[in-house]
Amino acid sequence: MYDHSVNDVKTSGVAAFILAGGKSSRMGRDKAFLQLGGETLLCHALKLAGSVAPRVRIVGDAEKFAAFGPVVEDVYRDRGPLGGIHAALANTAADLNLMLAVDLPFVESRFLEFLLSEARQTSAIVTVPRADKGLQPLCAVYRQTFAEVAEQSLREGKNKIDGLFAKVETRVIDEEQLVRAGFSIKMFRNLNTPKEWEKARHDFSQVP
Repeated sequence: MYDHSVNDVKTSGVAAFILAGGKSSRMGRDKAFLQLGGETLLCHALKLAGSVAPRVRIVGDAEKFAAFGPVVEDVYRDRGPLGGIHAALANTAADLNLMLAVDLPFVESRFLEFLLSEARQTSAIVTVPRADKGLQPLCAVYRQTFAEVAEQSLREGKNKIDGLFAKVETRVIDEEQLVRAGFSIKMFRNLNTPKEWEKARHDFSQVP
């Protein structure tokens, strides 16, 4: 089981960004403001990221989110999560930058501590978990230099994130290691549809 003090990772070398700029088209309403457990997904994500990083910013529309904290807006608009990651990394001086999608309410703070700890132990530009046969780039740690790779891709009109990991040193935390460290891969389930949202509300109410 993983056990790590938050004080070891909550340092000036870490920044966190909540990726809240999605269009939520399949959900039919803005996911950031959906209520779960008595608070919005945005507030939950801000608290979660704030438990491991001294500086947390929201990546999205300033007009929409400025009331909730510092906001970084996309340089390349309407380009999906890669545009958000690029904007975050273009506005940071931190060595390690945690990216967290607003619609991952089941991620635990102790996992974020673990993720940052793993990132510190490597020179990799990206530290990303793999779960359910896929990488989880929206719950990962990036060094600032990934901004250059992201910008080049965006300039070429390419919005995919995973393909860029082959161009930089990437540390993949595989499913076996996650389970061995005491984490459930189910925490990476995100919420895209009303059906997924209703199930999440039910499951969240069962969490002790």
